[in-house]
Order: sequence, then C-alpha cells, then structure tokens
Amino acid sequence: MNHIVLYQPEIPQNTGNIMRTCVATNTKLHLIKPLGFVLDDAHLKRSGVNYIDKLEYEVYENWDDFKSKNKGNYYYFTRYGRKPHTSFDFTNEHNGDIYLIFGKESTGIPKEILKKDLEHCMRIPMTDNVRALNVSNSVAVAIYEVLRQQDYNNLLREEPHKGADFLERD
Repeated sequence: MNHIVLYQPEIPQNTGNIMRTCVATNTKLHLIKPLGFVLDDAHLKRSGVNYIDKLEYEVYENWDDFKSKNKGNYYYFTRYGRKPHTSFDFTNEHNGDIYLIFGKESTGIPKEILKKDLEHCMRIPMTDNVRALNVSNSVAVAIYEVLRQQDYNNLLREEPHKGADFLERD
C-alpha cells in the first residue's frame, strides 16, 4: 500500500488539497502532530475537503509514535536530497508499504530524521529560482510517480460519470 506522511503540517489548505489527492489515489494519509490547524469538519470543509468521508487517515502524537505503528519503506522529500524522485524503484510489491514523507511548510523534515536515512532522501528537480514547490504540489508529483511505476494500481483510466465516449458524443 502507498502512504503519504505529513510531518507537522501547518497550512490547512495544503492539507486539504493533499487529502483530496489521497482520496483520488487510494492512498492513506498520516498526520504527525503538532498540526498548525484544527482537524475538524468545519475547518476541513473550508479547506476544500469534500471527500473526508472517503479518506483513510490517522493522526500521531509525534514522529516516534508514527514509526512505532508503521513498518515499511520510508522515502523523504527534502530540498537537500541529492537524488531525483524518479530514481527510486517503487514497482516491487514484495518490499512492503511505501511511505512518502513530507515536512512542514516552514522548515521541512528535521535534519535529525533525515540524517538517519540519507539513501532515501530525494528532491524533485527544479531551478534555483525557488526554494521548493508547494507541499501539496510535491505530494501530487510524488504519488503519481509511484503510481505510474505501479501501472496505476487499478485506478480508473476512464471518466466514470459521463462515460468513456463523452468526447465523441454530440
């Protein structure tokens, strides 16, 4: 299974966008406290989360709490990573669950966490004109690369509501 992990997210709109991406990709979301917002229906709806009832997610007290409950392969997204996100092989289903980990908007993932697993630190390539992409954009880029390598894991390839032939119809 694929997972998105947000380490101490600060901006509710970003988390709302990521929640929608998780629902669209059948990906479980993990939120590590402290959160920079209140996690309740009213706040989430204001952040654009209309699919919260379809979202599989879990909240953790801290990094150690998360690690103790989730075994698998951890991949860290950081502007300090030296490998592009496309250099990893996410196709082998026998390697266990995949956890894509993203840091808080202001400071990222703490250096103490990253230093323990430098081989799994990655960077989405970009120019030197920006420090980093928005975290919700980064999550979308990352999970769709994983899914592309996995041949999209049974996600729909045709629009389910208006039909596959919608463009051909008058």
